[in-house]
Amino acid sequence: MPEGSAGSTSSPGPRSREPEVRAYAPGRVNLIGEHTDYNDGLALSIALQLGTTVSFRPDPAAESVVVSSDLAPGRAGVPIDTAPDDDAAHGTRVTGWASYVAGCVWALREHGVRAPGGRMAIRSDVPVGAGLSSSAALECAVLHALAAAAEATVDRRTLALIAQRAENRYVGAPTGLLDQLSSLYGADGTALLLDFRSLQVTPVPVTLGGAVLLVIDSRSPHRNADGEYRRRRAACEDAARRLSAPSLRYVRDDGWRALRDDELRRRARHVLTENRRVLDAAQALRNGDCTRFGELMNQSHHSMRADFEITTPGIDRIAETARDLGAFGARMTGGGFGGSVVALAPAEAAMRIESTLPGLVADAGDPRPTVIRVRPGAGAGPVMAQ
Repeated sequence: MPEGSAGSTSSPGPRSREPEVRAYAPGRVNLIGEHTDYNDGLALSIALQLGTTVSFRPDPAAESVVVSSDLAPGRAGVPIDTAPDDDAAHGTRVTGWASYVAGCVWALREHGVRAPGGRMAIRSDVPVGAGLSSSAALECAVLHALAAAAEATVDRRTLALIAQRAENRYVGAPTGLLDQLSSLYGADGTALLLDFRSLQVTPVPVTLGGAVLLVIDSRSPHRNADGEYRRRRAACEDAARRLSAPSLRYVRDDGWRALRDDELRRRARHVLTENRRVLDAAQALRNGDCTRFGELMNQSHHSMRADFEITTPGIDRIAETARDLGAFGARMTGGGFGGSVVALAPAEAAMRIESTLPGLVADAGDPRPTVIRVRPGAGAGPVMAQ
């Protein structure tokens, strides 16, 4: 859904004794459509009612943003001239958890908005490493706060692209736009059908009757910057090249059959069949058909396990146990190699999953997972100014 101009406007800079600005951005859970974003594909996600709040007090005389956070111990300083490694001659690069803040400072400056120095406090209740996009929640909240402090107006789509550039170029995680679009466009009671070729966001009412959405955190963190995620993306790009397509989105549904390399065939098959499952799942959600939605979730998990090979034995056990306890469907959500499972269950089965699944998984020798009920929440934006 196009929104405004891709550009931004800014004033010469903050006045002295600027008031504090606050911004909030939620995490997200992807209902279906994994590793489709960087393939120009489709996904169906919701913003969570869990998120990150940033409080920022600009200081016109400061040459850095001093950050304190409960995401990690201690503080960090982010020079306002920070730059990624391949542009280090133009500034100082920041590492560790503060690199997400530094990436936002850099990417916003590259867009033409120079963030002021000052002091920033970060508070978050999105579990780190659970596959619920704690990093995008941080990026989107930081960007909203910095843009407000710089008196700049940037539309949501452009903010998503700036956040993605910060994560890709500065942090070094080769992610797509799923997380940022979900955080920025979230709406109460609404799922988001995301088209990563057009960047259109279509709201889909969440009609579940008495069914419940559950997120089951495996307590086995995933790390998007690790090599396996990067290798999956490279394989998809290789498959598209061999099929003479700009991306896998431009390949017909059964186009994977033309690939001779078995690994590339399976990687492409996951993406192409996942795009179809997303469209079918959106229609099932509109119809309130929880049984069909659950079937598609199960098919998606099987595809991630067999074709894309991004699940783990512990994640598979959680999904299978949730289904055994009565869920309509359960699938891994997030980049993979750990993280969380999302399940859709009737109310009675949801209670069994909450009470029984953690013990069953722990008895099997895996970390004891946590189970929370989730529903679609509001998207990112300013909170208040004082």
